[in-house]
Amino acid sequence: MVSSRWLLPLCLALAGCGQLENTGNATGNEAAARAPAGDGDHMVSINVADAPAPLPPPASLADRPWPAAALDNGQARISCGTDYADGQGDGTALAGLERADIEQALAPCVERGLLRVRYSGKINPGFAELVWRLAVVADQLKIHKRILDLDSSGGQVESAIVAGDSIGDSGWTIWVREGSVCHSACVFVLAAGDNRLVSGKVGIHRMMRISSKATSRAELNRELQEVYDNVKDYLQRNGVAVGVADLMMTVPNRSLRLLSAEELRQFGLDGTNAVQDDLERITQMRNCGDDFVRRKDAFLVAFDQQCKRDGAELEAVSSCGQALKERFGFPDAQCPQQSPLSEFDVATLPPAPGESAAAAPAATDQPRAGISSADADQALAEGEGQR
Repeated sequence: MVSSRWLLPLCLALAGCGQLENTGNATGNEAAARAPAGDGDHMVSINVADAPAPLPPPASLADRPWPAAALDNGQARISCGTDYADGQGDGTALAGLERADIEQALAPCVERGLLRVRYSGKINPGFAELVWRLAVVADQLKIHKRILDLDSSGGQVESAIVAGDSIGDSGWTIWVREGSVCHSACVFVLAAGDNRLVSGKVGIHRMMRISSKATSRAELNRELQEVYDNVKDYLQRNGVAVGVADLMMTVPNRSLRLLSAEELRQFGLDGTNAVQDDLERITQMRNCGDDFVRRKDAFLVAFDQQCKRDGAELEAVSSCGQALKERFGFPDAQCPQQSPLSEFDVATLPPAPGESAAAAPAATDQPRAGISSADADQALAEGEGQR
């Protein structure tokens, strides 16, 4: 692991630190913002020997001895609910990364089967260990609804990819809520979620090879080519357009290119992960039926058009989605866990710790009234026509 104390001087040496200001053409999506002080270390590529080793899927390593690890330049808070504005906020700070610490932190979430981890800080080896260890313990405790609530200005490319592969193997929804950011290396983490809900700011820029010995552009590009090949392969396996990596190459490391809501959708960084969606469709067609899949498709199109408006707060997006789900017959009586946005279906869950039963919506096993398959097909066709 590369110590962060070396990165800031390097950034300063490259004259990459300055106050946030607009640069270039300030109109449309071409506006770029000069990064705040220290942003030069927000996306770095490191020596291969210093990179964290890839972690196998959580389920296969439940009994693996855990080496000593700690969060560096980051904080994780654990909550068992989705409502961060209800007085409970972001939950309880995670005491450490030892198995006992994580088991104790997740224990209150067992009955509800819902975990939300709010992470604020750098993407680094400690973060990669965090998401892997949380997934191992969540599997052990059968907590299957998992939300990673991100606020990160970036970090190490290699750590982001290791963390992303762990996230992709263990079923996470990723939030970037209003007031939060996901910049540079954090974008690779965002790419890995089964579903992504973005209300905050997502930005990209070029990576910096901190171990580089290049003395010319050609040498630097040769050094970075292998890293970018790995990045593009990673993006492809997560259903994200490799054009994101190409665009990164054009933005200086000291600057930041914010992506618009439309660009996030076009690049595949917002909404359902396309690769995960393909996998789920195969299983859902078999277990839940053709009608379920068609209604889900129609819902997702309507959700993108009616709920995910640029600048909308995450709570407003989720409230809109909940109302829309009822129209399309979700949660589905036969397949409630596979219903879209199932992590928000608190009516089917016990109260969160600290929430009174009276305040929680009453659970129901009754099927919801919804539109027919023919109506779903018509809604899907109309929605696709408006894209």
